[in-house]
Amino acid sequence: MHPRTRPRAPLSWARMFHRIFVANRGEVAARIVRACREMGIQAVCGASTADLEAGYPYLDAADQVVCLGPGPAAESYLQMERVVQAARQTSCAALHPGWGFLAENARFAALCAQHGVIFIGPDAATMDRMGRKVSARAAARAAGLPVVPGSGILADAETAAAEAQRIGFPVALKADAGGGGRGIRRCEDQAEVRTAFRDAAREAQAAFGSAALYLEKYLEGGRHIEFQVLGDGRGGAIHLGERECSIQRRHQKLLEEAPSPAFDAVHRAHYGALCVQATAAWRYRGAGTMEFLLDSAGDLHFLEMNTRLQVEHPVTEAVTGIDLAQAMIRIAAGGPLPCAQDQVAIQGHAIEARLNAEDPAADFRPAPGRLEAFEVAGEGVRVDTHLVAGARVPPYYDSLLAKVIAHGPDRDTAADRLAAALAGARIEGVPTTAALHLAILADPEFRAGRCDTLWLPRFLERSAAAAR
Repeated sequence: MHPRTRPRAPLSWARMFHRIFVANRGEVAARIVRACREMGIQAVCGASTADLEAGYPYLDAADQVVCLGPGPAAESYLQMERVVQAARQTSCAALHPGWGFLAENARFAALCAQHGVIFIGPDAATMDRMGRKVSARAAARAAGLPVVPGSGILADAETAAAEAQRIGFPVALKADAGGGGRGIRRCEDQAEVRTAFRDAAREAQAAFGSAALYLEKYLEGGRHIEFQVLGDGRGGAIHLGERECSIQRRHQKLLEEAPSPAFDAVHRAHYGALCVQATAAWRYRGAGTMEFLLDSAGDLHFLEMNTRLQVEHPVTEAVTGIDLAQAMIRIAAGGPLPCAQDQVAIQGHAIEARLNAEDPAADFRPAPGRLEAFEVAGEGVRVDTHLVAGARVPPYYDSLLAKVIAHGPDRDTAADRLAAALAGARIEGVPTTAALHLAILADPEFRAGRCDTLWLPRFLERSAAAAR
């Protein structure tokens, strides 16, 4: 452990959170450390040996650093008992899980509560209900949200085939405990459902610890829309508008924006009110994201809820002026929501590019290494990162180097600012996805706001054909 002491601002209402344990790494850990410092709260970071050796500034900015174990996440960041013990031994009243790792693990939230550490997020029961897709769909339907047609838990392949026939093809076979776009199987007929069922169940068991599967109607060419909500855990809730995340590769988001170019104020008010109604009914605590698919008729269909801070939260912060990381901490400490719903105003437009250390020439395979140079900046641009020149990108974790967020008075200005920042970036030592983002930002269909979730694969195929 490496204690550091610095003068602190008065803690006021947050006195109970003299110290917060940051149970994550990389860019999200840097984000939470920054929020703590701005609020006058001490931050204690857990870190693997690989991250301790990598040279990250956020670890120097923390008030204390605890080694959680070796580089692989399974031996460090995913060790629940070790993480909670580290929080208790460093006298942290609360713990922020960030995203990924244990952020949506109901057992981990329950373990924190059992040992007297406040989990900055929803309670374990809410997390468990929303983390299982079938129960989340039922809760959403009961709260008045429109839900994609689907099934309950499927007993076997024959039951799945019969349910698929009832729902109507094509369908998506999914893991009840799944997430991150993994394990989704599209099926065009009953034979495909029967064939896919066994492999999907085995994959779900290995990845999520549960073989339970369900079916959803596969909606062709939809747009990925998500609403940011905040709940105080006592029946109070607000929404902060929507984000669009339709630019995806293999169900993984690459570029996000707020507001959606496919939405208007009337849709925002209508669906936002439904999201607030559901969040309040569930007595949800903290930040959450309700994910929907927008169909060609302009209707939204609930897919799932993420019970954590999202990677793409900065675009919402940019257009609302509300700091979501700080809001989560205040709510967990028993404080109020940051404002009333009628005080939320969407100002301008923001677009975020996830800059990854990936090799485009090798099917975007992750490419860890040492950053020889790292400079990204621009007018109206925010860069969220844990890296500086000379830092090492370990092979054990995701490939995210930074999120580059551009805000402007309108969508074209935001896109121009983001493109200028990426074009002027100086990043050496590892390959990145900057060129891909620049190509997307320059594409006429993107500029016209006409991209659905199937657009990027078509764009990549078109680009590859043009290069041959």
